[in-house]
Amino acid sequence: MTQEELFKNIISHCKEYGFVFPSSEIYDNLGAVYDYGPYGVELKNNIREYWWKSMVQMNDNIVGLDAAIFMHPTVWKASGHVDAFSDPLIDNKDSKKRYRADVLIEEYVQKTEDKIEKEIEKASRRFGEKFDEKMYRHTNPRVVEYRKKVDEVNARMKSALEKNDLAEVKQIIVDCEIVCPVSGSRNWTDVRQFNLMFSTQMGSVSEDANTIYLRPETAQGIFVNFLNVQRSARMKIPFGIAQTGKAFRNEIVARQFLFRMREFEQMEMQFFVRPGEEMQWYNTWKEKRLKWHLAMGFGAERYRFHDHLKLAHYANAACDIEFAFPFGFKEIEGIHSRTDFDLSSHEKFSGKKLQYFDPELNKNYIPYVIETSIGLDRMFLAVLASAFEVEKLDSAVAGEEGTERIVLRIPPSLAPVKVAVFPLVKKDGLPEKAMDVFNNLKNICRCYYEEKDTIGKRYRRQDAIGTPFCITIDHESLKDNCVTIRYRDTMKQERIPIGKVREIVEEKVALRNLLSSL
Repeated sequence: MTQEELFKNIISHCKEYGFVFPSSEIYDNLGAVYDYGPYGVELKNNIREYWWKSMVQMNDNIVGLDAAIFMHPTVWKASGHVDAFSDPLIDNKDSKKRYRADVLIEEYVQKTEDKIEKEIEKASRRFGEKFDEKMYRHTNPRVVEYRKKVDEVNARMKSALEKNDLAEVKQIIVDCEIVCPVSGSRNWTDVRQFNLMFSTQMGSVSEDANTIYLRPETAQGIFVNFLNVQRSARMKIPFGIAQTGKAFRNEIVARQFLFRMREFEQMEMQFFVRPGEEMQWYNTWKEKRLKWHLAMGFGAERYRFHDHLKLAHYANAACDIEFAFPFGFKEIEGIHSRTDFDLSSHEKFSGKKLQYFDPELNKNYIPYVIETSIGLDRMFLAVLASAFEVEKLDSAVAGEEGTERIVLRIPPSLAPVKVAVFPLVKKDGLPEKAMDVFNNLKNICRCYYEEKDTIGKRYRRQDAIGTPFCITIDHESLKDNCVTIRYRDTMKQERIPIGKVREIVEEKVALRNLLSSL
């Protein structure tokens, strides 16, 4: 199965099994907006809880906040969003399709990088154990040529974006002979800036209404509440404020399913530190955040750091944790050293002091900030992409359906349904016994009860939504008070006493299993 086929299968699986639906589907959808179904909302809540507890519960110097979506319009002037929150836009005149110019260039660079890796891979197979990769990268003419091209394009784009030289951005596209993915032509318009904020009005009469914005990020709600939180929670530097919530961006090209949407959810933490100590904390949080991702067990090879070519106006250091989605390595979390830009700017625009008195240094100062910002929807997609598998079975398994199954190997702590309970048949007192087991479990985790279809079909449905454990009550259960527990990942089945079911399930699905590894 190709990565493109895998991605299409994941999207169709999400709808068929109640994870994600296109928004307003009966009206032919609303582009790049999605609704989370019964199992999607459970998985999303579990990922959010994992993040929240890892941030707030596991760190005694981080507290939470839930700021409003609507904020005073001057907030966005102070933050720079009104003047600088835009992307370079370019259209292809033949296909009438719209693209982010910087993304077109980044994709060109990535294709060239891929060519380098293919050359390395071929050479490694040809030379075997004698292969010196480091020397080959520096001496092979083709690899050196590709690397020179990548470095030149990156340097030109970095310079052009920093100077806001849109003519140069277009010239890079022309010089690299980048074509439209749809039309295959190079018939491009000029590049222009496109502001990403959604605006609306607040007021009872339209003529008197004030223009306000749907927040494009959750961070500013933290900054304007800095002193409120610091004083009420009696926090001392260094400390952090965590928040999850909706944000809205009028993306030029919203695509790739949940990866780039116009309405999405962020999980952000702003960590306030002494000026001069920001780079130490920046590196600390890079390590902590990568460890959080790796704890889910999807493999270190799926993650990498990518330093920003162009720094945002507020940052002195920035990188992304990139994840290997089916459509390539893309940003899943950003880590930024935001300096004191935000608090200083809000102090200037509001006329209110936003300084911290440090009793150890006996002086006031505006703290520097380290930000970790992760997209919950992207994290949701990453979990599905990692967990989704079409598994070929060696042979038909007793009590199972067929020799192939779709299984979501979601970590048990995050699975939308933790345990399913089945009576073998819908008679002979088995449903009543099964409901006793179900009722004993439902107050510790999300459970599912089903009587319909063969037991094999029921197993397959639970595999497809990622349920780690299935409990089956059969006629023997009425005699020996034991049940069969079936494990999703191995399909192994074993008999256990009913009295141990709750203990076993509770231990295996507890979120502390993930948190303890941090």
